[in-house]
Amino acid sequence: MHEDHPRDALEQRGLRLEYATIAWNAVEMVIAIGLGIGAQSLALVAFGLDTMVELFASGVVVWHLRHLGRGSGRITAKALRLVAWAFFVLAVVVTIGAVSALATSSTPDESPLGIAYLAVTAVVMLSLGSLKQRTGDRLGSEPLGAEARMSIIDAALAVGVLLGLAANAMFGWWWADPIAALLVAVAALREGFENLEEAAELSESTKSTDG
Repeated sequence: MHEDHPRDALEQRGLRLEYATIAWNAVEMVIAIGLGIGAQSLALVAFGLDTMVELFASGVVVWHLRHLGRGSGRITAKALRLVAWAFFVLAVVVTIGAVSALATSSTPDESPLGIAYLAVTAVVMLSLGSLKQRTGDRLGSEPLGAEARMSIIDAALAVGVLLGLAANAMFGWWWADPIAALLVAVAALREGFENLEEAAELSESTKSTDG
């Protein structure tokens, strides 16, 4: 009984971190979209929209951590594939927003509140991502580790949008934000393919074991 306790505690910690991520992202989505509409910033609106993808990814991890068969390679592979597709959707949403901003030479209004909120978001998401990454490593939970990297990418995206808004306000560099967003989209695509590859390896390993 005592041997299972540390794992149970880690799973509960992982769940608490995911619930905190879901709560923050739900608020973030409303605030970012509201500030984006107010400042006419496509980047802020896109940042708010991609939060919906992160909410889905967090939901997948909660499902996996609470699933009775979470130790099964098949269930873990399924969770990894779902998180991978969330990464792909995130990349598409960010790319569409960035390309649209570049094509229209969209210049947002100054948004000091938006910049301040993005700075707070970057710190919160980086902290949550790091804590989830460490918990996932100790637990051996690939889906939790993958979703943790999504939170870290969200922090990077927040910094990119923040720098874009700041560069536009100070130097008129309206293109800085969409370029930074495209780099984040590339990182999201890479994570998605890595998760699919890991899921395929797990599925193959499960078939071999069953065979």
